[in-house]
Amino acid sequence: MNTTPELVTLHVWRVPRVAVGRALARMARHPWQLRRTPGVRFGKLLGTGTGTGFGPGDADLTRWAALVVWDSPAAAAGFDASPVGRSWARIAQASARLELRPVTSRGEWSGRRPFGEPAGGRVDGPVLALTRARLRPRRALTFWRAVPPVAAALHAAPGLLARFGVGEAPLGWQGTVSVWRDPMDLVAFAYRHPEHRAAITRTPTEGWYAEELFARFEVRAVVGDRSVLGWVADGDPQP
Repeated sequence: MNTTPELVTLHVWRVPRVAVGRALARMARHPWQLRRTPGVRFGKLLGTGTGTGFGPGDADLTRWAALVVWDSPAAAAGFDASPVGRSWARIAQASARLELRPVTSRGEWSGRRPFGEPAGGRVDGPVLALTRARLRPRRALTFWRAVPPVAAALHAAPGLLARFGVGEAPLGWQGTVSVWRDPMDLVAFAYRHPEHRAAITRTPTEGWYAEELFARFEVRAVVGDRSVLGWVADGDPQP
């Protein structure tokens, strides 16, 4: 049975440096609360990186995120009033929320397929690409050495609107979020850019990942302060 959710949300908070300790305490305390929030099918609290290197030295301790898969849009509407949503709002300087529809997904996250088996469909506006992997400890060093050329190429890619790293832990569990003006810009980078193609080619032979997931979403809305997302262009399509 296809259990593709109708709505996935990505919540991103910017906190002041004086609140970093409180943010770390929330990261330790809130995962179970998020999973038990009514209407949550799958939820992960995530640290973020600047997106310049996507490695262990890239952490941004003033920005945190939650990725949530919902049973329904009505359930998602209650997130800000939930204990987790209210707790992060108390320490956030700024925040943003992306409302997403799964378009494609392959792989697993914590042994699950959180976005089901999306049927695809036409997307005429912005798209978000999510990559997530659990690195094999013995292969982590070679992975991090391979990342800088890809990160540099991503920064200059045509059509890129925002990008940052995400991770469930400082080492070993990591991924990327990137938002693109339209699907063609994403495809052009993913399959035609030499640095990224080289990394894709190396993946099966290097055996970097113990678990991996790649997903693509239609961006239905971006609510809040886009600077929290590292938005790189003003005047681009408004989902």
